[in-house]
Amino acid sequence: MDVSELHSRFEAIRAASRAQADTPLLLRRERLLRLQKLLQDNEARLCASVQADFGQRSARVTTLTELLPLHSQLRQALGALRRWAAPRPEATPWHFWPARAWVQAMPLGVVGVIAPWNYPLLLSLGPLVSALAAGNRVILKPSEYTPETMHLLAELVPSYFADDEVALLAGDAGASAELAGLPLDHLLFTGSAATGRKVALAAANQLVPTTLELGGKSPCLLEQSCDIQDAARKIAHAKLLNAGQTCIAPDYVLLPRGSAAAFVEAYAQAVQHMYPQQQGNPDYTSVIHAAHASRLLGMLAQAEQAGAQVIRLESGGAEVSQSRIGDGISRQLVPSLVLGVSAQMQLMQEEIFGPVLPVLQYDDREEAVAAINQGEIPLALYWFGQDRRQGRDVAQRVRAAGMCMNDCLLQFAHGGLPFGGWGRSGWGALHGYHGFMRFSHAKPVLRQGGWSAAAWLYPPYGRRFDLLVRWLSRSFMR
Repeated sequence: MDVSELHSRFEAIRAASRAQADTPLLLRRERLLRLQKLLQDNEARLCASVQADFGQRSARVTTLTELLPLHSQLRQALGALRRWAAPRPEATPWHFWPARAWVQAMPLGVVGVIAPWNYPLLLSLGPLVSALAAGNRVILKPSEYTPETMHLLAELVPSYFADDEVALLAGDAGASAELAGLPLDHLLFTGSAATGRKVALAAANQLVPTTLELGGKSPCLLEQSCDIQDAARKIAHAKLLNAGQTCIAPDYVLLPRGSAAAFVEAYAQAVQHMYPQQQGNPDYTSVIHAAHASRLLGMLAQAEQAGAQVIRLESGGAEVSQSRIGDGISRQLVPSLVLGVSAQMQLMQEEIFGPVLPVLQYDDREEAVAAINQGEIPLALYWFGQDRRQGRDVAQRVRAAGMCMNDCLLQFAHGGLPFGGWGRSGWGALHGYHGFMRFSHAKPVLRQGGWSAAAWLYPPYGRRFDLLVRWLSRSFMR
């Protein structure tokens, strides 16, 4: 549907959700199986649409970063759905006996999902897994920056879902704004902090609860004890996967002073091994569009003009015909390291979202910890070191929405861990049971027994009431 149909379709979907307040587990399971079939039936077409949108992104990259995680999430939800949805008993204090209590997970109703462009399948359909498992109906708005993928999903979704189950909204940023202004039961937005602020304000006007995943500047903290070769290889992989266009990609590195040369050498070797050439390499993803490429190049130019040292890790290789890759070849940007950066540079003021990595050095680890804590809370923190006590210390003391030790990105891939922001990097958590509950209302239920001790506290109040309250007060304070 387009934006002209949005309001009427929303009313129909909301009416259907109110007519079926609790979606049967068999229907939830069947919807998840239909989503699974959509992916299985159309894998090649989905990979091709992403490739067309980026100019160059290998089907292998899309399979690894989007289709495999989606199948993993579906398998987890299908296997755990009955357990997740079962009433969860809660212990009842003795003074409520013989009452029994439990928490019942209820579908919220109609969930809106505004998805980004960087992983257009995973970040559109991943939330759909959680929302459908929780029994909701969904209006999904893919990014206008991936039009081929948006139009393919607009074709496929109606073939696998009824109009009042999942609706796909096509259009530009104006369509996203219209969706954000509806009286939904929940709204999920993934994207930049600037746009997230607008979405949150629009949702607040309708008192719509939100989940925001906004990214931020995710640091890598390397201890003196770390294996620099290993750390550099893992950081290079995480930074250059999808050309750095990942919300939890490493955004800058903090090194002990004196180790920068070793890190630069190890990082350059890792880049050379993984991407012997950049332009024309089908494994190396293009930056999404010319404006974003220009922004990244502008950041590098501004840093150089301000005195930073930019190390461009350009690799050679055989010439490749542009016809095989298309215009995306010009947006396969050279990976770069930047030394001597200052806090005032644009590179350190904004989330980079590209294959550019600033490298900073510290003299004292306490200063490094304090520097991270004084900034905005990052979506991810990466720590490298061999001293487990230092690792636990950082995990306990450093404010970050999520953390991975001695590797990168894997905290996202772990289906049992919640994934979400904190502060300016967003709020609300998804994945697995956490995503199921994010799109559910935890309804408390108390069932009273055949008699109620609480009746002893009914009016008229008198001596018996005073004695009981005094006795209860003493027992609570023990």
